[in-house]
Amino acid sequence: MFATIGYYICLPFAALTRLFYSLTGSYGVALILFTLLVKLVMLPFQLKTKKSTLRMNRMQDKVKEIQTRYANNREKMQMEMSELYAREGINPMSGCLWSLIPFPILIALYNIIRYPLHYFMSIPREVIEQIREAATALGYSAASSAQTAAYEEIYLAKFVHENWASFEGKFQGLVDLDYHFLGLDLSIRPSDVMGSFPGGWAVMGLLLLPLIAAAIQLVFSMVTMKGQPANGSGKMMMYMMPLMTIWMGYILPAALGVYWIAQSAFSLLQELALNKYYNKILDREETDKEREKREKRMAKFEKQKALMEQQRASLNAEDKSKKKKQQNHKKTGEKHASTNENGRVGTRPYARGRAYSDEHYGK
Repeated sequence: MFATIGYYICLPFAALTRLFYSLTGSYGVALILFTLLVKLVMLPFQLKTKKSTLRMNRMQDKVKEIQTRYANNREKMQMEMSELYAREGINPMSGCLWSLIPFPILIALYNIIRYPLHYFMSIPREVIEQIREAATALGYSAASSAQTAAYEEIYLAKFVHENWASFEGKFQGLVDLDYHFLGLDLSIRPSDVMGSFPGGWAVMGLLLLPLIAAAIQLVFSMVTMKGQPANGSGKMMMYMMPLMTIWMGYILPAALGVYWIAQSAFSLLQELALNKYYNKILDREETDKEREKREKRMAKFEKQKALMEQQRASLNAEDKSKKKKQQNHKKTGEKHASTNENGRVGTRPYARGRAYSDEHYGK
């Protein structure tokens, strides 16, 4: 089941590689163009991730502040970090998926290189057996050791290339596949030629491929991690990946070394270009954000000022109303205190407008 799934995954990549080889006639150039096309297809999906990563790098001061403030409360720390990422529109896990995509592509390409007849040329297994029988009749001997038998299709494809006149037009889909690129045989594993050192460019070039790929990958990792927190795991990965590239580059066919060099070089150029592009955008966004903050502060200040003026006017109106009431009350009091002389006996006032009579109640 997994072999079938792997086969159908490899088919589109093999078709692309075969197309570029038919257009250029160079296996190395076909690998480089294949790598470039894959990078261009993945680029739109990586743009948003790259911007989010750069924005997250600029937030390290805020992240450290939260980590320091809630060092003894991890639940509160995680809550504050989640709120910070949500407020800034950042998904810290958005770059994980895209960082894993090169691995299945690498595995697919490895199978295309390792099985050139079955994957690169899409020839069925039974037809490959017929080609092997025809090659054996011409003097081809299959690999005997288990180590070399793993790349038996490569040796068969090379034999077909060397005796192309005897195979041309006899098998459908069969391609005259030349592994040479810049004077190097890309079907050879660099570890197989170490005993021939220095051996000229054909040997030196193969030995340099993994080192060049690792060096470019190291520079790419340094550029990628610039601005990120320097923790132990990050530094370990930065050096571990180039070391793995060197190790795998020596034990696998040199064609993968060309792919690694192209992949790392294109990734480095993409990283530098996107860093420059998005840093300008983020600088402008931060400037706009600061301007928006200033405008919001000014609007808030003006609103508070208007509210204070309104409250002051309301207080003045209340004061005037109170003073008017006090004046009216004073006038009313003075009016009530006045009496008519006809209603006064001695110093005591009686009802107004009515004279007192001693005989009033006597009758």
